[in-house]
Amino acid sequence: MSAPDTTVVRLTQRRNPARTLVCLGFCGGGTASFHPWIPALPDDTDLVAICYPGREGRFLEECAQSWDELAADAAHAVISVAAEGPYILFGHSMGGWMAFEVAARLAAAGAPVPQSLVVSACNAPDQGLTERDRFPAQGQHDGELLDWMRTHGLLPAHVLDEPELTEMAVELMRADIRARDTFTFAPGTRIDVPVQILSGADDPVIGDDLGPRWAGLTTGGSRHDVLPGGHFYTPAVWNALPTRIAALGASVTH
Repeated sequence: MSAPDTTVVRLTQRRNPARTLVCLGFCGGGTASFHPWIPALPDDTDLVAICYPGREGRFLEECAQSWDELAADAAHAVISVAAEGPYILFGHSMGGWMAFEVAARLAAAGAPVPQSLVVSACNAPDQGLTERDRFPAQGQHDGELLDWMRTHGLLPAHVLDEPELTEMAVELMRADIRARDTFTFAPGTRIDVPVQILSGADDPVIGDDLGPRWAGLTTGGSRHDVLPGGHFYTPAVWNALPTRIAALGASVTH
């Protein structure tokens, strides 16, 4: 049975696509961040975004209380897409760790694994949750979280103009932070999937050992591409990010 449409959000529906790009969101984010990618997709690729509980079409559901709960929910959604044909799994920031976790869970369950795993703007998870990875942090007050979301383009103008929507955005961010902060890495977890690592040249969160550490988590080979900008790159790079994904036939330029 396919996951509900409120969970598996189909941003395109091409006829007989060769593959699907499946996207997992970052802390506090939703599916809207992937809408600008539609013009940058190859004609033979569909775009799907997974909606976490507690937001958008799932706003009446409780937010996940733990990393394990959120990962189980995401894996169930991705399995429904994987059953339809070849796919590439993408995750940005917290979503990169979630994408790795989902790929490992699907492999353990004997479900189809992605043709490629693309992890963006996230350190390798094998060190567990370090202080570098705790951003935004639980201890930050609402104003600081709002500033972070505003700086990174996570708050559209219509949200900023409505105090109730702004409050909801902060609550959602805090819920994701709480779930993220329960993450633990299971020693020995590896996947047999090609991994592409994307990182911003000016991202202060990313460690110097990013490429080698991620390479150690897969037996499927890896490549590391450094893109202009910070944690969300530049607006132009983000909006055209599918053109940087090697498994889509892109020619990544540094």
